[in-house]
Amino acid sequence: MSFWLKELIQYRGLFMLIFVLGIGGSFQYGFQISNMNSPSQFVKRFINDTWIHRYYQPIADNSLRLLWSFIVSSFCIGGLLGSLGSGYLASKYGKKRCQLCNNVIPIAAALLMGLSATANSFEMILIARFLYGINAGFGLNIHSQYAGEIADKKLRGFTNTSISIFVTTGKLTGQILGLREILGIESKWPLLLAFSGFWAVAQMVTLPFFPESPPYLLMEKNDKDGCTQALKQLWGDRDHQKAIDEMLQEQASRKTGQSVTVLELLREPSLRWQLYMLVALTIALQLCGINAVYFYAVEVFKAAGFPDKQIPYLAIGFGICESTSVILCSLVIDRFGRRLILLTGYAVMILSLGLLTLTISLQGTFSWMPYCSVILLFIYTLSFGTGAGGTTITINLEIFPQEARAAAMVILGVINWLGLTIIGMVFPFVVATMEQFCFLVFLFITAICGTFLYFYLPETKGKSWLQIREDFNKLNFPTQKHTEYQPSVNDICTRL
Repeated sequence: MSFWLKELIQYRGLFMLIFVLGIGGSFQYGFQISNMNSPSQFVKRFINDTWIHRYYQPIADNSLRLLWSFIVSSFCIGGLLGSLGSGYLASKYGKKRCQLCNNVIPIAAALLMGLSATANSFEMILIARFLYGINAGFGLNIHSQYAGEIADKKLRGFTNTSISIFVTTGKLTGQILGLREILGIESKWPLLLAFSGFWAVAQMVTLPFFPESPPYLLMEKNDKDGCTQALKQLWGDRDHQKAIDEMLQEQASRKTGQSVTVLELLREPSLRWQLYMLVALTIALQLCGINAVYFYAVEVFKAAGFPDKQIPYLAIGFGICESTSVILCSLVIDRFGRRLILLTGYAVMILSLGLLTLTISLQGTFSWMPYCSVILLFIYTLSFGTGAGGTTITINLEIFPQEARAAAMVILGVINWLGLTIIGMVFPFVVATMEQFCFLVFLFITAICGTFLYFYLPETKGKSWLQIREDFNKLNFPTQKHTEYQPSVNDICTRL
């Protein structure tokens, strides 16, 4: 406790910026994923009522289903577009300015959502969801890059894991606000769907008091004084020359003085295995089965005899479990390392999925079997949060250098949003066809990705980018001898 109190005092500027970045960054992404579930029936009823008002007849079931699918999928389409634009804009204008401008989008979307019922326009909901998607896709990438550049080495894992903390907290907040005791009633659904504007205003008001990321100031803008001031504000008023020297060494080791594009990143041989890691980590995160677990939770709770009225609160229990486990991961990741926590999480997830398939298959045979399924659901959620859910974004940020990080986040965002879209389209058919045996598909994918990462993913805990680069050079250039590059004083001075 004394350690964390000391760190909190010394790095109070960093912890405050972590919070400010989170509420307008990955929090919005998590909030938008969950907040549409509760009012879905009210929105569909509103679409039908609007249709009757316009055309004097109810909307056909197929047309309603199509409109609803457009509303749901427009969020993913917007997220994909937002991710594609994040790399160039972050490199050109900086993370802070991009985050501030990005807050205008959810404010506009919130106004559309809030006024949609008054205007009798479901088209406003469609446009608002698309804008929310752009905000979430852009904000998640910018937040990830910003957080990846502001932390001291010993707190880098905690800072990067905070991205996942705010994702899960956003999902949990959407679930809680969607309860019928709060905003989950028909008269208040526009307010629930417009709530993202509040988080955007909160960040827009507070973020100007914090600095741009120190590596961006030094390595992109050659502003050493600005970098020094930013480090003092975030890390405390002490000597930060060692951190500045490491940034200068990384800057001097660049092949060019500019950030690489996505196409250049795909062609760069020295970053090939980093890309392999990114793809494996992101696929495992998307296809590990967390969506199937949430889907089957309702059926398992019913089989265990829980009343229907209690099930929404039990589902919130899953959200609390996931958020708590990610927070736990953030507290231990800088002590035990990324690799150990990630692979242990995969192992427990694989075991849980296998046993869950068995218990759901036998829940009609033994009266106590549904309770085993409930326990396994919580074990799986805990292992997901402490493992893949908490460490994936951290590792992806740490394995790429400053000049390639923006492009890498674009690729990660594209995979993430395409994965969400595919899961949304294919997952219902997989469940309908395979039922509980769909867990075996996710088990197999997690096992393949986990095995690959076990053999090839190096530990990044406490290492500078130059040290991480040397680890990957053994994979990227296996026939070459590798000695750690140390720029000369002249190399460093020419960069200033």
